[in-house]
Amino acid sequence: MAKFSKMQVMAAMKETGMVPVFFNKDIEICKNVIKACYEGGVRVFEFTNRGDFAHEIFGELVKWADKECPEMILGAGTVVDAGTASLYLQLGANFIVGPNFNPDIAPVCNRRLVPYSPGCGSVTEINNAQAAGCDVTKVFPAGNVGGPSFVKNVMAPLRWSNIMVTGAVEPTEENLTPWIKAGVFCVGMGSKLFPKETVAAADWAAITAKCQEALGYIAKARA
Repeated sequence: MAKFSKMQVMAAMKETGMVPVFFNKDIEICKNVIKACYEGGVRVFEFTNRGDFAHEIFGELVKWADKECPEMILGAGTVVDAGTASLYLQLGANFIVGPNFNPDIAPVCNRRLVPYSPGCGSVTEINNAQAAGCDVTKVFPAGNVGGPSFVKNVMAPLRWSNIMVTGAVEPTEENLTPWIKAGVFCVGMGSKLFPKETVAAADWAAITAKCQEALGYIAKARA
């Protein structure tokens, strides 16, 4: 069962403006990455369902984070079917994210009052997802469907939208500022926030610093 309510999840997404996205088959690496993000000010973290037995790792991370990072809101990403969504909800996922919109997932999450943020690439997909109860819709791959200008143009007719963007988002002021100015609810970031060489070197302090830097740019752009 989710530890945090839908309102708490959405409030944290909006307040921080950033959701790190990460997967590794080594649970100790995952713990160190999550802890580094937590110390850098991150409060919402997406663990992606991208490897064998990923759900087993997630279940252990939920129990670990409850003690070590009590304010961290953990969710599951790369969820493409209702069965997988149910599995992660049972393991304590506080939100579900997908690269696509699957209408079968929405009622599974709605019954538990858990946010479902599906990947959408058009105004029609965003609108259909909202009609299914998706309060935060993810534009993915954001860089390929039009970048910040796409978000800005969507927000004109659908001004009530809460849009998360993932894909082509980087932890730099030059990249983050246009996304924030376009009106995004929050951004999702993966490989650019966790370079392979940084993870391989176990330089967790660098990840903490990068998170602090990115959150600073987001706050500055919103000011």
